[in-house]
Amino acid sequence: MSNAAEKPVENHVFEADVARLLHLMVHSVYSDKDVFLRELISNAADACEKLRYEAISAPELLSDDPTPRITLTLDADGNTLIVEDNGIGMSRDDMVEALGTIARSGTRAFMERVEAAKAGEGAQLIGQFGVGFYSAFMVAGKVDVVSRHAGSAHAWLWSSDGQGSYTVSEAELSEAPARGTRITLHLLDDAKSYTSKWSVEKIVKDQSGHVPVPIDLIEKPGADAERIGDGTALWTKSRSEITKEEYADFYRGVSGQYDEPALTVHFRAEGRHEYTGLAFVPESKPMDMFDPSAKGRMKLYVKRVFITDDAELLPRYLRFVRGLVDTSDLPLNVSREMIQESPILAAIRKGLTNRVLTAIEKLADSDADAFAKLWDAFGAVLKEGIYDDFERRAQLIALSRFRTTASDEATRSLADYVKDMKDAQAAIYYLTGDNLDRLKASPQLEGFRARGIEVLLLTDSVDSFWVTAAPDFEGKPLKSITQGAADLTQVPTTDGETPAAPETSEAVTGFIAFAKTALGDAVSDVRASDRLTESAVCLVAPEQGYDRQLEKLLQGSGRLDMIAKPILEINPGHGLISALAASGSNEFRTDAVQLLLDQARVLDGDKPQDPRAFAERMSRLFERALKG
Repeated sequence: MSNAAEKPVENHVFEADVARLLHLMVHSVYSDKDVFLRELISNAADACEKLRYEAISAPELLSDDPTPRITLTLDADGNTLIVEDNGIGMSRDDMVEALGTIARSGTRAFMERVEAAKAGEGAQLIGQFGVGFYSAFMVAGKVDVVSRHAGSAHAWLWSSDGQGSYTVSEAELSEAPARGTRITLHLLDDAKSYTSKWSVEKIVKDQSGHVPVPIDLIEKPGADAERIGDGTALWTKSRSEITKEEYADFYRGVSGQYDEPALTVHFRAEGRHEYTGLAFVPESKPMDMFDPSAKGRMKLYVKRVFITDDAELLPRYLRFVRGLVDTSDLPLNVSREMIQESPILAAIRKGLTNRVLTAIEKLADSDADAFAKLWDAFGAVLKEGIYDDFERRAQLIALSRFRTTASDEATRSLADYVKDMKDAQAAIYYLTGDNLDRLKASPQLEGFRARGIEVLLLTDSVDSFWVTAAPDFEGKPLKSITQGAADLTQVPTTDGETPAAPETSEAVTGFIAFAKTALGDAVSDVRASDRLTESAVCLVAPEQGYDRQLEKLLQGSGRLDMIAKPILEINPGHGLISALAASGSNEFRTDAVQLLLDQARVLDGDKPQDPRAFAERMSRLFERALKG
């Protein structure tokens, strides 16, 4: 093989997203630069775990160095910090892929949030998000990476100053680790403290003390190594041996976040299947919570050997949970196909899901304020389970919390709702939409509000779907107030009076019949309303089919070609309706009826169907009014 010096140096430009991220690293002020060391150690630990897995089928990869380790070398005179591991290592292509592009899910969202935030808020975000390898440029003016893939006869050098480009060249084997990766950080002048043994040891013990790989520290070149992390896997210890701070440190490492866990679930399952589960519910929303391609939320280990972060250990509605499962019931050489089809993994998935949901239920019972924060962050995702998970549907419905017309800023459970139902009330009523203030102002609420009937105000997109999968709660059906007849005449108003069915004069009855004829195929019916007390009109969906909001969502996503024709309900007691009913001009009333339909559409959050025709009708009515 030719000397590396004779090999050409490849020049590359970072992808646009990497360049943006590096610019943030270099030019922003961060609340906690120490995070870089946790990230590099986490990457090194992953590399060691990957080698352990590969060595199951290829033990020769371990050669004469079977024990995984991470070594930190400090050089105060040279102002460098070296992070080295004897893990799987990288090839030339691995370097270009891993260090030249952004692969970590959620990084783009992170950058958008930082760039949109003020300087101080952006600084805080860095402390809440794992920024990976690129965090090295927070403290280094130049970074050199030398790596040799296990079993390879070639080593490679990656180098960059973080200013937009990097180089890759073949490295001398004598200057490379026998296996694994060595990262040399040429520290900035204001980062010299990272050559201090005391500083680095404290950071490691605070943030990386529980990675499952031993960590050694060399205080200066040529000195003996001192072990500062024993590599004991936290999840193998009993809960009584682990402090809250230790759980929090481990959570940050496994989640890539820097907040506190809102809930920790650590258990050992014994019996037919034996496994350990350690799961965390984050305090804040993970950046990748709505990224369908995101992986690595729950890691699978077999006898402490990392297997994959791509196993579906929890259902999608628990995708905000972070952690791991370690089992002895699977072979170490378990294949991807075996993972997907394994009845053992199916049983573990069921057990882990039950444990997490039970822990959330206990939090709801024991600490209402803490649960309210959890629900605010993850309620929209948990409600997906009502639609998807038939087995746990009742459990998830009981766990759910809702804004209602009676709750102000707080949320209420369906158990609270049913307990306060009116004597003659037959259903749990709800209203769906995308804006809480708009829902509160909806004309469909008027008759319910007059009778003190509580209505659920549902603003998450998933709400329109789960209500169709959950037909009742404690024997009470769920009913949309924008679908079918309201049937409110049996419930007294808040003053104690039970109103009779709304009286409709002969003139108004005639106007309603005229409106039905004038609107033709634009609506399926025009009828007098018992749900309106203040507004003149509103739109409702027919009794069968979808409610108004679900129709819009399905049509907007291309899943519904045609929507049902709505019903126009008219308030027979409204002054405008009485005046129109008394008008003798059919031309005028035709314009008025079309405007009433458009008014109902606007109140429903839509636009007039034909804006030009709407404007022309408005002009004619204004002209008529001005002429007297």
